[in-house]
Amino acid sequence: MARFLFLFALCGLLGEARADVTFVRVWPQWQDSDVFKRISEYFTSRENTSGMVIRRTHPGTRAGYYYLVRVRHPDVALPGARFVLHIIMPRSPDPQDYAFPVNSGPGEQVFELGLTGTDWPGKKTHPVAWRLELQSASGQILASAQSFLWSKPDQK
Repeated sequence: MARFLFLFALCGLLGEARADVTFVRVWPQWQDSDVFKRISEYFTSRENTSGMVIRRTHPGTRAGYYYLVRVRHPDVALPGARFVLHIIMPRSPDPQDYAFPVNSGPGEQVFELGLTGTDWPGKKTHPVAWRLELQSASGQILASAQSFLWSKPDQK
């Protein structure tokens, strides 16, 4: 009986940890490089992120297709966590995967996850479908979101 109660309590704790991590918003869109330029950059020569965490596939290139992700995790730290973006492009039906590190303490953050440089063909290209996961350091999916076309309806 004690073993059963221990397993029940453990499952409850694991379920709570996952429930405490949510995507408030996921907003994909093209961003030109000038969107990221702030007046302070002219004086400091450093990018001003305005409190957002910016991750790019090619850090030296700002223009690209970005996923703006607001993540709420008030009681869960995310050491070693990562975003994994699965995306299907118009040129191929096979998904491409991209990973972006998180490493964040508890709270609420806004992330800009950018496919930049050679990882995005251009301003007029749009993904066919996508799925975004926030994975813990051990690979557990803490939160996820996907486009409508990512999953096809059941065949009858």
